Amino acid sequence: MSTHAVVQAVAASPGHGFSKPLQPAITLLAGLGVEGDAHMGVTVKHRSRVRADPTQPNLRQVHLIHGELLDELTGAGFRVGPGVMGENVTTRGIDLLGLPRGARLRIGPEAIIEIMGLRNPCSQLDDYQRGLTAAVLGRNPDGSLIRKAGVMGVVLAGGRVAGGDRILVELPAPPYRALERV
Repeated sequence: MSTHAVVQAVAASPGHGFSKPLQPAITLLAGLGVEGDAHMGVTVKHRSRVRADPTQPNLRQVHLIHGELLDELTGAGFRVGPGVMGENVTTRGIDLLGLPRGARLRIGPEAIIEIMGLRNPCSQLDDYQRGLTAAVLGRNPDGSLIRKAGVMGVVLAGGRVAGGDRILVELPAPPYRALERV
């Protein structure tokens, strides 16, 4: 993993909506997520997940997207930037999608996020801009689906996170488990 991984931007919103406004900094709360964000909590807060089972644990406390995806999408003509696709943390210099389940990201001096799985792109992407859902999906040579819309994690250790903070990756003990949709 890159030794030059950093936080590009952070975002949070108290309401359920597609995009999240950028913030100078966010505070991560252990076991809960981003302070003041609509998805903060011990149990799941994403509306589709709440409808399925409101008692399930919240494995989607923090949404991270790699800024390189935003570059790719912008190059393809989409109007996206940090926070637009609802992520809390936009990163640079780290292959988020290549991390195994259980990888830990140490962000800044205190915060630790454990990666739980992939974000499943939803129809809200196309509601924002036609074709965006297809742009964040792909197929492997074996035909299996590739989800590129970021990763979801839980907060193990809280702390303040801001643009420019360094990110250090700690991999779990092998064998590694590939990320799946959460």
